Amino acid sequence: MAVPVSQMYTVSKYVLTQKLRGVKRYPLVLMLEPLFRCNLACAGCGKIQYPDHVLDKRLTPAQCWAAADECAAPIISIPGGEPLIHPEMPEIVRGLVERQKYVYLCTNAILMERKLDEYPASKFLTFSVHMDGLRDEHDLAVCRDGVYDVAVKAIKAALKRGHRVTTNTTLFDDANPERVRKFFDEMMELGVEGMMISPGYSYQKAPDQQHFLKRSRTMELFSKILSNRKRGWQFNQSPLFLEFLMGKREYQCTPWGNPTYNVFGWQRPCYLLQEGYASSFRELMEQTNWDGYGTGRNEKCADCMVHCGYEASAVEDTFGSLSGFAKTVKITLLPNAR
Repeated sequence: MAVPVSQMYTVSKYVLTQKLRGVKRYPLVLMLEPLFRCNLACAGCGKIQYPDHVLDKRLTPAQCWAAADECAAPIISIPGGEPLIHPEMPEIVRGLVERQKYVYLCTNAILMERKLDEYPASKFLTFSVHMDGLRDEHDLAVCRDGVYDVAVKAIKAALKRGHRVTTNTTLFDDANPERVRKFFDEMMELGVEGMMISPGYSYQKAPDQQHFLKRSRTMELFSKILSNRKRGWQFNQSPLFLEFLMGKREYQCTPWGNPTYNVFGWQRPCYLLQEGYASSFRELMEQTNWDGYGTGRNEKCADCMVHCGYEASAVEDTFGSLSGFAKTVKITLLPNAR
């Protein structure tokens, strides 16, 4: 099972509570970015292109905890930049775990093995290791040789110490479906809990603008990758979201499902677009023109099928009706059923 029962129960209870209260828009995952600085310079990244005075900024532990309390989402994803660079990251994580938040600490794993002693194993903490494919594809994506092997070694060390470990993969236009499927096999053989996959989004600041996926190409690529999937593959994602990537379902974006808090404040409208910032979560939710974003509503959103916009949409579908729940169960048990 890709996600522990306790986490599934917590998320299910949270979502159903929001629905019983009649809450139309609620956060599911807080995207908490304590810094933008990284120890890699990936060509598809739009975060590390900031000037040094921005890259030197850090959120304090108190700011991170306050954002978690204000938002109240049950899951917190900590991307970056590279979070393990942050000198107070162990303290930040410790405070979030004490709040019984399910934390996904995203990392390229370069520093991971040497820092494992700073993070006690917990069901509330998962190392989400960024892996963009097999050795050649991954090292090319991160623009540095040898990173794949470093990451694999760190994953093995973390698993040996009892940590939860998942992988997080971004695919671009040049992805080879058969190589991606082989990559899934390798990650499962390593023993990771589950995998996350998402199409690359066209960051305006990213140096490489040639390989971001268009919407039609996304569905074509993911159909080839995910059709006739192997039973041993475990995905740390909604099965309905995977069907969405394959073009089998249509969803509208729900950007409030994964709100972002970083060194500038609460980012409008989502992790990928920067249309201004709010000073509080309440202001973000109440004063953002949510109807102005999503496919068919905004040209910047035309090709986006990224998990931070659509995973929450799939979860809403699951819990929106008995039929939605039944679809999720069926796909989970029979992923290749028609």
